[in-house]
Amino acid sequence: MKPRPISNPPNPWMSTEIDYLGEPPPGKLEVFDDHSREIIAHNDSPDVGFTFSVNPYRGCMHACAYCYARPTHEYLSFGAGTDFETKITVKLRAAELLREAFERRSWKGDLVMFSGVTDCYQPLEASLRLTRQCLEVCAEYRNPVAIITKAPLIERDLDVLQSLARRSRVSVSVSIPFWNQEHARAIEPQVATPRRRIEVIRRLAQAGVPVGVSVAPIIPGLGDEDIGLILEAAKDAGASHAGYVLLRLPGSVKAVFSERLRATLPERAERVLHRIRETRGGRLYDSRFGSRGRGEGLYADAIRGLFQTTARRLGLLTSHEDQATTFQRPEKATAQLQLL
Repeated sequence: MKPRPISNPPNPWMSTEIDYLGEPPPGKLEVFDDHSREIIAHNDSPDVGFTFSVNPYRGCMHACAYCYARPTHEYLSFGAGTDFETKITVKLRAAELLREAFERRSWKGDLVMFSGVTDCYQPLEASLRLTRQCLEVCAEYRNPVAIITKAPLIERDLDVLQSLARRSRVSVSVSIPFWNQEHARAIEPQVATPRRRIEVIRRLAQAGVPVGVSVAPIIPGLGDEDIGLILEAAKDAGASHAGYVLLRLPGSVKAVFSERLRATLPERAERVLHRIRETRGGRLYDSRFGSRGRGEGLYADAIRGLFQTTARRLGLLTSHEDQATTFQRPEKATAQLQLL
């Protein structure tokens, strides 16, 4: 990961902020042990298609300028900019905590999303293997799983994913918001190229793992022009479903995204920001439930129409009806509980 100069918007939870005299120093990777006592997070937003999620990491080395999770780093007394990309907290007990959660009588075997906040297959996963360990627990308990990622590293875990596909339910969505490689490198600099991510779809599909494409986030005036190309390529690679989310810029993300856009794509910056405002009632962000993931207005309607028409033509608009859980505690664990 190439170091970038430290740049963080002011943290609204801090009474002081750092202002460097001269050029800011480069941000260096720092890894912190996260001592969370719970691993399953509960979501009550109607705009998100899952209720429970597991996030083995906080912060993300992929450094996507648009990441809506950036403000969560401010609660750790870090910044939402460079700090989010270089100060990563890891939950070393993630698999142990997940097993404990599955053993509670209150757990009914609901689908668990990996990750929902930051990419569960970001570079640190290559050595720490926290996501793999958690997926192994899910396979052991036959708990349904959904995964969203940008990282080819997921191919390492094909064996676990195939086990989940046989014993339970698993679905993977590969996030590809751009087809233009220059735009992708400018906005999500530490992520594999769009074409390499299409290859991830191909390899998962060939292995019998249900996989689709998430055209997310769609950036008005930049990524919307790639919708058709992404969906076509994903379908050719074996994708079975597709979804999209319009760009969200909550809190400090607005400053991070705008700064990166102006620095890397100066000739497109003002046009893109104008288009974003067209989909948000003249603002850069609208936090209302029901609107924040889809936007409103003629331009948002055009994006939605283009996506739905293309996805429907390609057979990628599939319904996801609730299914009975396959969750089952291992016999050994059940016997131990009976003794207690």
